[in-house]
Amino acid sequence: MARIAASPSRFRSRFRLLFAAMNLVLAIGCGDPVDPAITADPPPPVDDEFDAGSGIASQTPTSIQIQNLALLAKVWGFAKYHHPLVVGGSVNWDYELFRAIPPVLAATDSAAEAVIVPWLDSVGVVPACSPCVASPSGAHLLPENGWISDTAEVGATLSGRLISIHQNRPSTGVHRYVTFAPGVGNPVFSQEQPYATHPAPDAGFRLLALFRFWNIIQYWFPYRDVMDEDWGTVLEEFIPLVLEPLDGNEYRLAMIKLTARVHDSHANLWSDINLRPPTGTDEVPVFVRSVEDRFVVFGYSHETQGPATGLEVGDAIHRVDGIAVETLVDSLSAYYGVSNEATLLRDIGRSLTRGFGPAMLGGVGPDGAFEFSATRMPRTQLDLSPGYRHDLPGSTFQMLDEDVAYLKLSSVVAASAASYIQQAQGAEVLVIDIRNYPSEFVVFALGQHLVSAPTDFARFTVADPTNPGAFTWTNPVSLTPRAPHFDGDVVILVDEVSQSQAEYTTMAFRVAPDAIVVGSTTAGADGNVSNIPLPGDLRSMISGIGVFYPDRTPTQRIGIIPDLVVRPTIAGIREGRDEVLEAGVSNALGREFAIPKN
Repeated sequence: MARIAASPSRFRSRFRLLFAAMNLVLAIGCGDPVDPAITADPPPPVDDEFDAGSGIASQTPTSIQIQNLALLAKVWGFAKYHHPLVVGGSVNWDYELFRAIPPVLAATDSAAEAVIVPWLDSVGVVPACSPCVASPSGAHLLPENGWISDTAEVGATLSGRLISIHQNRPSTGVHRYVTFAPGVGNPVFSQEQPYATHPAPDAGFRLLALFRFWNIIQYWFPYRDVMDEDWGTVLEEFIPLVLEPLDGNEYRLAMIKLTARVHDSHANLWSDINLRPPTGTDEVPVFVRSVEDRFVVFGYSHETQGPATGLEVGDAIHRVDGIAVETLVDSLSAYYGVSNEATLLRDIGRSLTRGFGPAMLGGVGPDGAFEFSATRMPRTQLDLSPGYRHDLPGSTFQMLDEDVAYLKLSSVVAASAASYIQQAQGAEVLVIDIRNYPSEFVVFALGQHLVSAPTDFARFTVADPTNPGAFTWTNPVSLTPRAPHFDGDVVILVDEVSQSQAEYTTMAFRVAPDAIVVGSTTAGADGNVSNIPLPGDLRSMISGIGVFYPDRTPTQRIGIIPDLVVRPTIAGIREGRDEVLEAGVSNALGREFAIPKN
């Protein structure tokens, strides 16, 4: 059994009471223990027992311990968001977890219930609800609380406690550990402690990180129904992983793998993304992109050293340091939090040549196979920003010819929206290039000039604070017309770099009467993001609201499906052509169009 640190007198009393109640339950079976005399009325006393560490040692858990800890994780998370005294902030729920873990680890077989019940009771008597909360109706997602009634899983006594907590959950929607962004509704977890003084968290704090993240996904992630994961199985998989002896970086890598299992491109471990393999401070000064199922050079991140590597635009890289890129993709994919395959290949392509020292590269160019050593450079000396967009160089607004106006959103200015439209008057086609991330939010500032009547373009799902785990529909979001109006065809360009705000912007602009979306599937991660602090001063994020079309067609993981699918080719990249733009404009004009050469 793991060591329990010394505690202040109040918490020593509570822990003695916990074990007394535990022994009573063990003696009489699954009967109801006597209600503890301790309550947790606010304001809570200072609880600093575990400031220096949880006192829980690393270990290799047995299968029974894994099952019992998984049950504790679910009960702890359920109480965190439903128990009136926990929701109200009357206890330090993180530290209460550290009090529960050692006896749960010591329990055998079905004895975990006998340990968890008195621990849960020690929080205080659940006050009767007034008013009581009604179950959600007409919601997009309903809470997954069926397990609390499963006596075979949790035991009759614990089930009764959980059902009582659920029936008497707070009706105000005000939570200690989660609030909601005004005007948007995505969850805010600013009250979660990052425990920055524990850069290499002990086993207890590592379990806390797992339990916290797991329950946030369970109750506050609007896309949990499209994760393609049995989230309970993921919990049991990661319990032994975080309980094993881990140093700071090993812990961070474990959390990188955990966040990746959400399959949301917003949900990476952003505080420590540089630990994601392949690691290294240097990379070959080229941009690499997945084209025709190969990783292809499409530009240079250093004006002189890029060409000096010997790699040419259009070269396909097949091996890095002797390892086939297919093997690299297979070995790296577990560390990449991405919504779909296009985003996985996008992100791995950006990291493909990362490492230390020279890189041995093998592949195929226009003159056949090649194998040579290329110099890696420090990333701090490279201009990496062009690798995050696939739009045209030059000005934000351009007239490609007298019939074709072009506007890229990577440098767009919202205050100039009317000016862009005025400059485009007389053109047959307006190309809006969203193969990038918009520099400013222009959904309404620009979109209002593209529609001729009020037009719905999206609707959201938002969390129901009084029913954690439920997500309800909002009313549709609309564009309202405003002069000047562009009367021609609108061609919207997208691809795998179009993510989040770029996808939302595309949804808005494609409702224009003569609009067409051209390109390839986007990143499939939309919705205002919510930051998640984790022990060790880590930070992840999730998509915090669900984004759908007005008819409730989903976008998450699917992305924006183009009306006209066009992808670059290796031949086109070698020739310096923008095949996506040219195909889109040609379709709109009804004749062949090529970007004029300067």
